[in-house]
Amino acid sequence: MSSNHMDSETASETSRPRTADMKLEVVVIPVSDVDRAKRFYGGLGWRLDADFAAGDDYRVIQFTPPGSPCSVIFGKNVTAAAPGSAKGLYLIISDIAAARDDLLGRGIEISEVFHAADGVYAGTDEPFLFGRHRVGGPDPGRRTYRSFASFSDPDGNGWLLQEITARLPGRIDADTTFTSQAELAAALRRAAAAHGEHEKQIGHHDENWPDWYADYIVREQAGKELPS
Repeated sequence: MSSNHMDSETASETSRPRTADMKLEVVVIPVSDVDRAKRFYGGLGWRLDADFAAGDDYRVIQFTPPGSPCSVIFGKNVTAAAPGSAKGLYLIISDIAAARDDLLGRGIEISEVFHAADGVYAGTDEPFLFGRHRVGGPDPGRRTYRSFASFSDPDGNGWLLQEITARLPGRIDADTTFTSQAELAAALRRAAAAHGEHEKQIGHHDENWPDWYADYIVREQAGKELPS
């Protein structure tokens, strides 16, 4: 292949227009009893965005989880899917113990925290992370993406809490953003703990700790190597 042809391909690739944004904003959940589902999702502490009907044959309700850019809808004649058939709906949180305690305090039945058995990709448990078997307790190393808890709505639609404290490289934009005060507070606590180890290494108080915190948090969110 000639260099001119390769240069032409490169120029063509760089000149392609940017892909249009496609933001996932709504997930449909199939339920059998609309009012019962409304009570359940309201009990989770989610924001009620809409509840409207068109005659006796159509009703739609929308809820949004705290800090989520995506909402869920359910209702009457909203979907032909069988009630309870939605499984593996992920709710991403930064502190799985705190999130689980919050749901327990709201009277929600939720599993114990668990992690995946390494190397096992087929099991009879409710599907999660490609159907892996569950092992009790959080991931031993508290690695990001590795700790879960599950619960279901009254119809059996299955939800998973997944603890993510740092994103894999390339999964987020360059700007560091947080969707809630709790998420930012959790990031600050992790930075504080890591900075304490940093001060032990240098043997004195670090007067530039704000810069160190900022660097740690940005690197963590971008999935880059963390400062030590």
